Amino acid sequence: MTITQLKYVLAVAEHQNFTKAAEKTFVTQPTLSMQIQKLEDELDILIFDRSKKPIELTEIGKKIVTQARSIVNEADRMQDVVDQQKGFIGGEFKLGIIPTIMPTLLPMFLRTFTKRHPKVQLKIEELTTDEIISKISDNHLDAAIAATPLYQEKIKERALYYEPFVGYIPKTHRLTSKKEIETSDLEIEDILLLEDGHCFRDGVVNLCKTSKLNNNQSFQLQSGSFETLIKLSNEGLGMTLLPYLHTLDMEGKENLKHFKKPLPSREVSLLYSTSELKLQIINALYDTIAGVVRGAITFQDIEIISPTKKNPAK
Repeated sequence: MTITQLKYVLAVAEHQNFTKAAEKTFVTQPTLSMQIQKLEDELDILIFDRSKKPIELTEIGKKIVTQARSIVNEADRMQDVVDQQKGFIGGEFKLGIIPTIMPTLLPMFLRTFTKRHPKVQLKIEELTTDEIISKISDNHLDAAIAATPLYQEKIKERALYYEPFVGYIPKTHRLTSKKEIETSDLEIEDILLLEDGHCFRDGVVNLCKTSKLNNNQSFQLQSGSFETLIKLSNEGLGMTLLPYLHTLDMEGKENLKHFKKPLPSREVSLLYSTSELKLQIINALYDTIAGVVRGAITFQDIEIISPTKKNPAK
C-alpha cells in the first residue's frame, strides 16, 4: 500500500470516473486503474462498484476512503512540519473567497502579499459559503475568506475584520432626509436584495422588522451584483444595503447613509481546517489582510449580524 495509491483512490471517489481521476492526478488511466487494482488485491476487497454509472463506492470502499483521506492528510502534514521548522513560506496555496468580499478585498491585499511572499503560488476561487465549507472539509481548499460565524466543527474561524452595513438611498426615497438610519427604518419589501446563496443577503434580511417578502409586489428581483442593485435604486425602485468596503471607491456617495451606533456589521474571517496544514502561509495571509484592512475600517461600537442566525449577537 502506498500514499500514491491512496491518492488515486481519493481522486476516483471524487470524480466517479477513472479517466477524469487520471487527468487530475496527471497519470495515464491504465496506470491509475492498475494501481487501484493492486490495492484492492492486497486488501482482498472491492473499493469501487465498476458496474454502476457513474462509478460508486462499495460499503467497505466508503470506509477505506475515509481512512485514506486521513492518511494522506497526515502524510502532507509531515512535509508541512518540515516547512514550518525551516521557516519556509511557499508552495501552492488554494484560497476561496465569497462573491460579496472578493471584488473589494482582493485588490487591497493581493499585490502586497505576493511581493512579501513570492514563493507562494496562490490559486484563488470565487465560491459560495456552502462550496467553501465543502471544499475545506474535503481538503480541496487550504483556506477561505467568508462571513462568519458558520458553526462548523472541523473548520477554524479567525476574524480578520468587522465590516459595517451601509444604506444606499436615492434622493426620492422616504429615508433620504435622515442623516443616519436605524434598523427599525428597514422594510424588507423596500430593499433590493442579492440573490439566494449570498450570506450578505441573509444578513440584510435578518436586520429587517419582517423577513417575509410580499408576493404581491409589482416586481421581485434578486441579483448577484451590487452594481445592478445600485442602478435599480437610482431608478427609484427601492433602497439597498452595501458592505462598507464596497462604498470606498464608488460613485454616488451622496446617496450613502450610515447607521446609528451600534453599527450593524458582518464578521469576516479567515477559515481553514482544524488540521492546520500550511499554517505558516495561513498566518502570513492573515497578517497581510488584517494589516491592509485595519486602516480602512476604523469603526467602533458595532453589532455583528450572523449570516446563519436570526438573532444578532454583539
